[in-house]
Amino acid sequence: MPKTAAKTGSQSLAIGDKAPDFSMQASKGETLNLAAFKGKNIVLYFYPKDDTPGCTIEAKDFRDNIKTFEKANTVVIGVSKDTVASHDKFKEKYCLPFALGADEDGSVCEAYGTWVEKSMYGKTYMGIERATFLIDAKGIVRTAWRKVKVDGHVAEVLAAAQAL
Repeated sequence: MPKTAAKTGSQSLAIGDKAPDFSMQASKGETLNLAAFKGKNIVLYFYPKDDTPGCTIEAKDFRDNIKTFEKANTVVIGVSKDTVASHDKFKEKYCLPFALGADEDGSVCEAYGTWVEKSMYGKTYMGIERATFLIDAKGIVRTAWRKVKVDGHVAEVLAAAQAL
C-alpha cells in the first residue's frame, strides 16, 4: 500500500501537496524539470544505482510497461545520483525508453526526502531510499511509495496512473 507522506528534511511531502520543482541533467544535454511536463502525469522514481540487480529489474519493468503508461498520459523519470554517462550506458544496455535524471548533487533526493540514513551489516551510511512519486498533470503529488520492494511495484504504480 502506498505511503501518504515523505520526509523532506524537517518537513513532510504529503499527498495533495505541490510537487517540489526539480532540475537535473539527462542524456544528450537535456535538462529535466517539473514545468516541462505540465499537462502530463509523472512517475518520478528514485533508485540507488545504475546497473545493480534491483534497480535493473525495476527499470526493465517500467520499460516493459512504457506504452501503457503513455496511454495513461504519464511519463516515467528515473532518478539516482549516478552521472549522465552512467545513465547513458544503463539506458543503452537495457533499451530504456524514458529519461534518467542525474541528481549528482542530491538536491532532488533531498527535496523528495529520499536521501536517508541506511544500514547494512551493522554500518550506517547515507543513500537513496527506493521510492516512487506519482505527480498529476497539475503538479500535485497524488501517491507516494516509500521503501519500495521491486516485485509488483510497477504494476501498482501503473494502476494508480490509470486511475488519475
